Amino acid sequence: MPDQTTRSNPCPPVELAIIVPTYNEADSVAEIARRVALVLKDVAWELIFVDDDSPDGTADRVRALAREDVRIRLIQRVGRRGLSSACIEGMLATSAPFLAVMDGDLQHDETLLPRMLQTIRDENLDIVVGSRYVDGGSVGDWNAQRQFMSRLATRIGQYLIRVELQDPMSGFFMVRASVVQSCVRSLSGVGFKILLDLFSAAERPLRFKELPFTFRERHAGASKLDNAVLWEYLLMLAQKIIGPLIPVRFIAFSIIGGLGVFVHLAVLWPILSIMGEESFLLGQSAATLIAMTSNFFLNNLLTYRDMRLRGRQLIWGWLSFVLVCSVGALANVGIANYLFEGGHSGWLLSALAGILVGAVWNYAVTAVYTWKRPKRA
Repeated sequence: MPDQTTRSNPCPPVELAIIVPTYNEADSVAEIARRVALVLKDVAWELIFVDDDSPDGTADRVRALAREDVRIRLIQRVGRRGLSSACIEGMLATSAPFLAVMDGDLQHDETLLPRMLQTIRDENLDIVVGSRYVDGGSVGDWNAQRQFMSRLATRIGQYLIRVELQDPMSGFFMVRASVVQSCVRSLSGVGFKILLDLFSAAERPLRFKELPFTFRERHAGASKLDNAVLWEYLLMLAQKIIGPLIPVRFIAFSIIGGLGVFVHLAVLWPILSIMGEESFLLGQSAATLIAMTSNFFLNNLLTYRDMRLRGRQLIWGWLSFVLVCSVGALANVGIANYLFEGGHSGWLLSALAGILVGAVWNYAVTAVYTWKRPKRA
């Protein structure tokens, strides 16, 4: 006899999950749901919005939609942001064998989804990419600068993954869940380009095909792509080259710290030139404070852009950063002097050791006290 506790499932198992990362997309989510339902009438699907705690009420809009349609789901992330990491969380939150990723601003052509699903099933592929750079595809009304930056990033991406993929920067694709599950621990989760991350982290060459689509104008709201996107893209490439042992935030923190050296010298040199060498202590103090301040604002803008400090938090963050880095500077000098005076190493190695100790201290402590994540109830 069958187990009396067993219940028949009136709903067919989900075949396709569409992952839509959102931030300030309250005016688009209902239209996305309507369009997906329209084009996937013969498919068992679910639509997963992964919202990074949008201040415009996107999560509440999705909850309202989900109360009317059980195929719509919400993952609301608090205290963290990032398109790639949002996609990864959404892809791991479903049992569907096929996963599609598309933007929350309706710039991707949802009518391509049925063809993508049929292609990945019938041709036994690992991934199907919506491409702007194959015959029939287009970037739409992009200006010349944006087209140039996209082409440049595409060339770099092609070189990195060494695959004849015409549009590695695409954010519109469909992938087998088994592919994601097999390489998820190798994904960097950095920046906006999860497709490139998947190709570079895959344990074996992926079987893929590109289907053309035309990139559309935004349905509502403003673009979230700012100058920091290129920075995050370069950081992701650095992470892939260096490996996972060194955190990508530390790489960014160190690069900005290196730039701080130039800021320091750029301030100190004119002070000494104008006021003479007897003003060295004054010039050194001013240069140190300005370099620390520039480092703080650059790190707040780039390294910790997902936890960016604003308003009153910005002031307290700056004070804590200056205090921590002052201690780091003392540690730098102390370690370097100890190694050099004790004859343990030459001046160059002593200086590098001091710099490394100071950098690790500054990064570790500011991550805890300056850019700390919000407490949860």
